[in-house]
Amino acid sequence: MQETIAVSNLKNLAEDVGCDRFSDAGWVNTSTQVPVEKDISIFVNRQALVTILCTPNKLNFLVIGYLYAEGIISGISDVASMRVCEEESEVDVRLGNAEFEVPQIRTLTSGCGGNVAFSNEGKRVDSNLVVSPDSVLSQMKQFLEQMELYRLSGGVHASALSDTRNLLLVSEDIGRHNTLYKILGECLMKGLETRDGMLMSTGRVSSEMLLKASLMQAPIIVSRTSPTGRAVSLARDLGITLIGYARGNRLTVYSHPERLGR
Repeated sequence: MQETIAVSNLKNLAEDVGCDRFSDAGWVNTSTQVPVEKDISIFVNRQALVTILCTPNKLNFLVIGYLYAEGIISGISDVASMRVCEEESEVDVRLGNAEFEVPQIRTLTSGCGGNVAFSNEGKRVDSNLVVSPDSVLSQMKQFLEQMELYRLSGGVHASALSDTRNLLLVSEDIGRHNTLYKILGECLMKGLETRDGMLMSTGRVSSEMLLKASLMQAPIIVSRTSPTGRAVSLARDLGITLIGYARGNRLTVYSHPERLGR
């Protein structure tokens, strides 16, 4: 696959804005950093597919992850070329299959990036992976410490992939779903295995995020906040251990606690 990649550093992902702060000392006129939000339009074989609101870094991984998660491609070999143009807010993808047609069935997801999903099928995860609660909490602590953009500006979500001992990848974005697309795309482009990995997220785990975990065959997904009721039901059906409120020395397991020795 031929590709042209636009690289952004951390300074391009936050901008300085004026603001007024109130405290016990009264009002102060000052400035602060906020995350950059950009709309990126994806074209596949010259056809407009979707526009994603996102943080403009790792756009190649974001697009590849999105196309794979939504069933547009079955693997990186389906992509003949990809051109990322931040100036025009476009990503042009050419597939080897010239007969590509934009899917008609679309689902507006709960993600704050306003993403559109084309696929909503889950795959059961069969895994013998076992991890201790202490290891989960230790990995979550390391994950939160690596959120560089969040420390700079706040206002973003993050996800990570771990082998339960070490963090393999970390991504940040204004959209929860985008962080998983970026991780999935980076794994596909670098040939990294996601099976038997542990996914971690700073935001709530919705059913769409659970489906992405099943696609990656990740048997454990951890969040520092709550899952939705539908996500809990799906996790039980798909064989995924769903953990919420992993903070400090506590966590809550909603499905398949046997992977944590329970």
